[in-house]
Amino acid sequence: MRTKAVIFDLDGTVLDNEDEYGAAFKKVLENLGANVKTDYPHVGGIGVKENWPGLLKKYHIKTEKSFDELASDTQKEYLKLLSKVRVKKGLAEFVKQLRQDGIKTALATSSVWFILERVFEELPIKGLFDSVTTGEEVNHKKPAPDLFLTAAAKLDTLPEECLVIEDSASGIEAAHQAEMKVIAIARNGRHEKELKDAELVIRDYNQLSPKLVGGL
Repeated sequence: MRTKAVIFDLDGTVLDNEDEYGAAFKKVLENLGANVKTDYPHVGGIGVKENWPGLLKKYHIKTEKSFDELASDTQKEYLKLLSKVRVKKGLAEFVKQLRQDGIKTALATSSVWFILERVFEELPIKGLFDSVTTGEEVNHKKPAPDLFLTAAAKLDTLPEECLVIEDSASGIEAAHQAEMKVIAIARNGRHEKELKDAELVIRDYNQLSPKLVGGL
């Protein structure tokens, strides 16, 4: 079936912001007394708040702060670094090509609106998408399919007519649960191995075209 819509994840897919989110989580963990030896302590794709139960357990942290408070602390640290974030190379041109070919576009992110609003203020991406869906609009985050199914419904497009572009294993699983095919965008060879369940793994948007997307 021909692809009629492409649904983009935000963090790590539209935005080159893996380092900034990693630094934000690391800062909050260190403020809680954790010894963090990695630059990427969190799990991509599942949401900021949803990371914290696992992080507290992993680093044996005891705190009176709620998961909501820890998420807020992380988001504040991320926003301090937002000026360093850039749009992925080749994204805008690829979206332009999709639209010229009559393919709809959507943004579907586990993030929350107040973060997204700041992103839209800082970076020229708001006008690239026909619809936007956030994690606040669904009952179940990735790897559940809710986010992508909601995005497809907003575009008035059947799930099997949608293709998802992601950068996380949880996002790939969510898309497949929604009966959608996936193109994954990898940072490096190690990351590429984590994305092996996608129909196609790329490093750069310049590798894509509407013809390729339509043929998957």
